[in-house]
Amino acid sequence: MQVARELDWLYAAAGAKIVTCVGGMDYRTEKRSLERGAHIVVGTPGRLRDHIERRSLDLSGLRAAVLDEADEMLDLGFREDLEFILEAAPEARRTLMFSATVPKEIAKLAEDFQRDALRIVAQGEAKQHVDIEYRALSVAARDREHAIFNALRFYEAQTAIVFCKTRANVNHLMARMGNRGFQVVALSGELSQQERTNALTALRNGRARVCIATDVAARGIDLPGLELVIHADLPSNSEVLLHRSGRTGRAGAKGVSALIVVPAEFKKAQRLLQGAKVVAEWGPAPSAEEVQIRDDVRMLEHPALAAGIGEDGVAAARLLDRFGAEAVAAAFVRLWREGRSSPEELSDVATPVASARESGARSAHRSGSACQSGAVAGPRRAGCCRKSAMRVVSPKTRSV
Repeated sequence: MQVARELDWLYAAAGAKIVTCVGGMDYRTEKRSLERGAHIVVGTPGRLRDHIERRSLDLSGLRAAVLDEADEMLDLGFREDLEFILEAAPEARRTLMFSATVPKEIAKLAEDFQRDALRIVAQGEAKQHVDIEYRALSVAARDREHAIFNALRFYEAQTAIVFCKTRANVNHLMARMGNRGFQVVALSGELSQQERTNALTALRNGRARVCIATDVAARGIDLPGLELVIHADLPSNSEVLLHRSGRTGRAGAKGVSALIVVPAEFKKAQRLLQGAKVVAEWGPAPSAEEVQIRDDVRMLEHPALAAGIGEDGVAAARLLDRFGAEAVAAAFVRLWREGRSSPEELSDVATPVASARESGARSAHRSGSACQSGAVAGPRRAGCCRKSAMRVVSPKTRSV
């Protein structure tokens, strides 16, 4: 649905007909759209295969097949569906695959279904995301959730994503955060397509500011103003770390990727960071005092205080005359803090000492480095999530 929206505006002037085929949506509506004809069909592997088998999607005139997030499709077990779709397509088609990482399975798929393929790599592959600030927050095991609350309150991001390993963790954390007044939605595999769409709509229009998600549900989503990614549970590998973190720091915007690390996971976190070739600043999670100080700064910078008196002068004079300046200011402070979750007191935890290898990487990072490559899924209004400079690895490389 996200890709279809981008294609709609991109090809609007050309009058292109874009049709989506997505599991969980109305099959009959999709069939009618396909019968009316389409220039571009965007779909999930399983639903596309259904349409092909039921003869509602005819690939005989297909000129280009594009696989986005190709690595994740294989991880999720879609290879059989992908092979079926590509085998049903004309041999003369073009085949393009986009992937932030290139495991052996992707290279093999490319070899099977592409001819004389060139591998095009975003400049600076396997280097840090220069627009993402990585933080590793050392917390006591019992303070994991409290550290997440404090981090959300400290950064006060326009939109934030909190990643969990399982659906159960998502549901538990959502209930806890909802009770504390956070505007939160969830994305997990148990939700219907409509429920996922509603959750993303709430994030885009500002009705929700925090999304709690599993890796599968949040794969590839692009949310404007997403400034903070929190890893409530550490990712399974370095590639997942990069994919999660890549939800922020897009199109030249800045973002923060914060790992919540308990003592038992210090070594795992260090391995993940080294494997991803990113440097994180280790330290404690924001304390209650730090959250309060940041809150007070934001309060003093509130636009209403700099707007001048204007037409509200008479009402303002009545308030001052009746209650006095200090009482009115105190009421403003209470209204500012109302609805915001109170920050939590956290236990002190020792922070791991950076190894010599990490220190060297940090020096290289500070001296300036190119950005991490990512999946380039076509033009966007806000631009690609990575720098746009490209290079061809080798004209003889049979790869993605």
